[in-house]
Amino acid sequence: MVPDLAYGDGPRRRLDLYLPDSAPPGTPIVVFFYGGRWQTGRKEDFLFVAEAFVSRGFAVAVPDIRLYPEVRFPAFLEDAAKAVAWLQREGSRHGVTPNGPLVLAGHSSGAHVAAMLALDERWLAAAGALRPAGLLGLAGPYDFLPLTDADLRDLFHADRDPAGMPPTQPIFHASPGDPPALLLTGSADTTVRPGNSHRLAARLEAAQVHAEVVEYPGLGHIGIIAALAAPLRAGSAPVLHDAATFVGRLRGR
Repeated sequence: MVPDLAYGDGPRRRLDLYLPDSAPPGTPIVVFFYGGRWQTGRKEDFLFVAEAFVSRGFAVAVPDIRLYPEVRFPAFLEDAAKAVAWLQREGSRHGVTPNGPLVLAGHSSGAHVAAMLALDERWLAAAGALRPAGLLGLAGPYDFLPLTDADLRDLFHADRDPAGMPPTQPIFHASPGDPPALLLTGSADTTVRPGNSHRLAARLEAAQVHAEVVEYPGLGHIGIIAALAAPLRAGSAPVLHDAATFVGRLRGR
């Protein structure tokens, strides 16, 4: 692990980098954005996610980004894009192998961040980053209008600019040329309902983009990320297997 690499100014613009013991050229790197309603979370709390993907031979980066109420949409997307650009520019100096596919991944609100970067080209382009090879979303909110909670209405400027809400949704940006997507969800998720994943996948497929949804019976919003933890992998849904298979198929993209 290489901790606390600064991709920008300030205490929240840092990332932790995890590398497998053997990383031949072309090793994929998974950039994982954690959930927390765009308001909470620390990269250190997601060591278990990084260890899961490293166990499959992938490099992993877990960035912190600024959160609400310090910032509102789209500042956290700008931070996330800067983290990706920094990895593409500086990652080789810290052990990331060249020519490996970069996959944007996330859980819950982190999946929203990953999807926005993957599908709306503006954010990565503004940061000087290339588009990812794939999108891996776990229980992501991709199509969640209208906003009713006061904190989310403030975060996304719903009262100030109600007509400007659709572009805050990943589904709005699905278009030809987007990277392939694997969207994982649980049938028992009442926090971010599975329909988010199914609707985004349908929109991507309509744009001739490969998108697959895996819905795990009985799995809830926390259960899908907890299934990546080593003690739970054997007895839970095959989240790591499905995610790692998807990432592995992107080699050479």
